[in-house]
Amino acid sequence: MFFLLLRLGCGQHADAISETKDWQEIKALTERQGLLALVLDGVERLPGRLRPQQELLLEWIGEVLQSYEYRYDAYKNTIAEMAGFYNSHGYKMMVLKGYACSLDWSKPEHRPCGDIDIWLFGKQKEADEVLTKERGIKVDTSEHHHTTFYWGDFMAENHYDFINTHRHYSHRGLEQIFKELGQDDSHYVVLKGEKVYLPSPNLHALFLIRHALNHFSSVGINLRQVLDWAFFAEKHTNEIDWKWLKSKLEEYHMLDFYCCLNAICVEDLGFSPCVFHGVQFNPGLKDRVLNDILKPEYEVKASLVNMLKRWRGNRWKHNLCYKESMWSALWSGAWSYLLKPKAI
Repeated sequence: MFFLLLRLGCGQHADAISETKDWQEIKALTERQGLLALVLDGVERLPGRLRPQQELLLEWIGEVLQSYEYRYDAYKNTIAEMAGFYNSHGYKMMVLKGYACSLDWSKPEHRPCGDIDIWLFGKQKEADEVLTKERGIKVDTSEHHHTTFYWGDFMAENHYDFINTHRHYSHRGLEQIFKELGQDDSHYVVLKGEKVYLPSPNLHALFLIRHALNHFSSVGINLRQVLDWAFFAEKHTNEIDWKWLKSKLEEYHMLDFYCCLNAICVEDLGFSPCVFHGVQFNPGLKDRVLNDILKPEYEVKASLVNMLKRWRGNRWKHNLCYKESMWSALWSGAWSYLLKPKAI
C-alpha cells in the first residue's frame, strides 16, 4: 500500500488499491522516509471511499502545510537573501542537493527541505570572512569539507570540497572531477530577482549518487534520497552524458549501488527504465539494499560499542560502495577524526 501510494504521488501508474485500515502505520512509515507530502499527493488520487478517515486526513494536510509548504517558502526566501548577499559582493552561489533537487519534483514544495548546501566556485574562505565581517555571522570550521553557519532559521553548509577527501582515498580523485565540473556556471534560475546557480546535469548526477552512497554505507538513507535521483534522472535524462557517467561509476566502484538505485526506482516506484537508459541489476542485492533503506539493521547510536558493531555488521555495504578495504577506511576515518574530532 505504501509503495502504491508513492507511485501515485510520483505521477506513476499504480495497480488497483484495496481498502485498508492501517493508515496510522502507513503514515508513520511515510514520516520516517521523509515523504509525508508526496504520499498525501497519492492519497488525493484515491477515490473517497479508500481514503483515511477525515480526522486523520485533516491532521495530515495540516502537517504538510506547516512542515513542508510554509517551510519551503521560508527556505526559498532564505536562499534568495543569501544569493543577494553573495551576488552583491561578486560571489556566485550554487545550491547543491536540497533546493536544486526540489526543482525536479512534480511539486517542489513537497520535498522536505533541511540545510542549505552551497558552492561558491572556490571562493568559500574569503566569502566566509566577508560574511563574518559585514553580518556578524559566526562561521563554524570544525567540519572537513565545508564550513557551517546559520542564516535565520536555516543552517548553511558552505562547501570548499564536494566530498570529504579525508574519509576515503578514492574521494581525492573524485573531488578533482567535481571541482572541474563545478566551474560550469551556465545553469541557473532567478529566484526573487537573484541569480542562483545550479549544478550541471553531469555534476549533479555524479554528486547525487556519491552522496547517497556515502550515507548508505555509514548511517543509511531514506526513500526521499532515492526519489531525488529518480526525479532528477527523469527530468534531465537527455542532458546527462550516460556513457561518461557509467564510466566514472565503474572507475570508482559505484556501479552496483547505482544499479540498485535504478532498480528500486523502476520496480518499486514505477519510473520508466528508459529514464535510466536501461536497468540491469542483481535482484537479491537490490532487495537487500531496499530492506536496509526501509528498516536499517543497525541503529545509529553515539556509543563506541554500537559504532564498532555497526561497522562490522555493515561490511557488505562497505564492499558494495568502496574499492578500498575496510581497514584502510578505518585508518582514514581515525586520522580524519584526529584532525577534526567534531567531524565524526
